[in-house]
Amino acid sequence: MNVTTSKNKEFDEHYSGMLAEYVTAIAWSPQGNTLAATSADGEVVLWQDGELTTLQAGNGQSVDCLAFSPDGKFLAVGGQDGRVKIWQGQELIASLENAPAWVDKLAWSHASNQLAFSLGRYVQVWDADTREVVTTLNFADSSALSIDWRIDGQYLAIGGNKGVKIWHAQNWDEEPYILNMPTVSVTMAWSPDGKFLASGNMDRSVTVLEWNNPDPWVMRGFPGKIRQLAWSETTTKLGAPILASSSVEGIVVWEKLEDENLGWEARVLTNHVGVINAIAFAPKSFLLASAATDGWLCLWNKAKEVSQILTGVADGFSTLAWHPQGKLIAAGGEKGELLIWSKILRGQGFGCS
Repeated sequence: MNVTTSKNKEFDEHYSGMLAEYVTAIAWSPQGNTLAATSADGEVVLWQDGELTTLQAGNGQSVDCLAFSPDGKFLAVGGQDGRVKIWQGQELIASLENAPAWVDKLAWSHASNQLAFSLGRYVQVWDADTREVVTTLNFADSSALSIDWRIDGQYLAIGGNKGVKIWHAQNWDEEPYILNMPTVSVTMAWSPDGKFLASGNMDRSVTVLEWNNPDPWVMRGFPGKIRQLAWSETTTKLGAPILASSSVEGIVVWEKLEDENLGWEARVLTNHVGVINAIAFAPKSFLLASAATDGWLCLWNKAKEVSQILTGVADGFSTLAWHPQGKLIAAGGEKGELLIWSKILRGQGFGCS
C-alpha cells in the first residue's frame, strides 16, 4: 500500500453522512450544486450545502440507478420495484410503472430531455418535456446490461449478450448498427468526444470501436471479466482520450498509438487488494479515481501512480463520482456511508478555505 504524507495530499474530507444501506449510485447535477444518492434500502437523497434532503425514504426495495438530465432540471431513478421516478427539484413529477421489470440501467440524452431505461430485454425512451414514451427498443439477445448515449445525442448504444447495438435517435425504426461479439458486453461507454465506443466483456477482453471504422480493436489478457470502463475528457498529443478498464482488483490504462496496426498500448496499475467497484477520470484531467471493496479510494496521478488514498468506510467503497469541475469527489460505502472530499487549494494566501 502506498502511503501519502500530508504534504502531497490533494483532497481533504469535506462531508460525511449515512444512508440506511449499501449506497447503490451517486451523481452530481451538471451545475455541481447537488449530489444525489440512492441505497439498497430504497432511499433517494439530495446533498446540498452540507445538508441531506430525503426525496424518498427507505422501503426495503433497492434503487439501483440514477441520473440528472443535461440541464440539471430532472433527476431520474430506477430500481427493484420496476418504477422509474422523475423529480423536478424536490417535486415528483412522474412515476413510470414497469413492474415486474427491475430497472437497473438508465441514461439521459446529452442533447435533449430524453431518458432511456432498461426493461429486461427492452429499452424504453421517455421524453420529460412531452411526458410520453418515444420508442421501445428490443435488444432481443439478453437483458440490456448497459445504456449510453453519444455526446451529440444522435446515437443510443445498448450492450448485452453478443455485443452492442447502436440505434440512430433520429430514426428509431431503422435497424441498429451491430457490434457483434462472441461474448457478453458487460459494460460499455462512448468516449466524451464521441469518436470511440468501448465495451468491457465477459470473456476478459475489451473491444474499442472507432466510429466510421468497421474494424474494432480487441484487447485481451485480463484476470477476469471487465467490470468498469472510464474515458478521459482530456486527449493525448495524438488527439485521442485515454481509456481505463478494471477487472477484479487490477486496472489497465489504454493509450492510442500513432500506428493504427499497433492499436492501443497498455499499462497496468496495481494497488488495490479488493474488487474495484468504480473508476472515473476527473473532468478535463488524467487524474483517475478508483474505489474498491478493500476500503480504499485511490487517486492515480496522470493515470500512472497513486498520489493519495482516501478512506473512511467500515467495509468497502461501492461507488464514486467527480464533481463537474473536479473540485470535489464523492463516494458511497457498502455500509451506507456517503463521503465527500474537497480539493485542497494551495498558494492563495490566508483567505482560501
